[in-house]
Amino acid sequence: MVSKTMTVKCAVGLHLRPAGVFANEMQKFDSEVIIVFGDKRANGKSLLSIMAACIKCGSEITVECTGDDEQQALRRAEEIVAEELI
Repeated sequence: MVSKTMTVKCAVGLHLRPAGVFANEMQKFDSEVIIVFGDKRANGKSLLSIMAACIKCGSEITVECTGDDEQQALRRAEEIVAEELI
């Protein structure tokens, strides 16, 4: 497992469109992807799970990836979170 803590840059947080972009990109990887936000753990491949976490702009999240392509998945997750996505 690899993980990294990062800050959400998108002005609307991980709401509908940004959450959709994140989930769609993570579905390209075989690894399990989990977003940890406070006491919540969201499936990084599920739009609804990400939205249910209510992650706002400026929030600190930890992305955990487990699997054969975990390094690539984490690197892509980091790129997405750093983007403004709007």
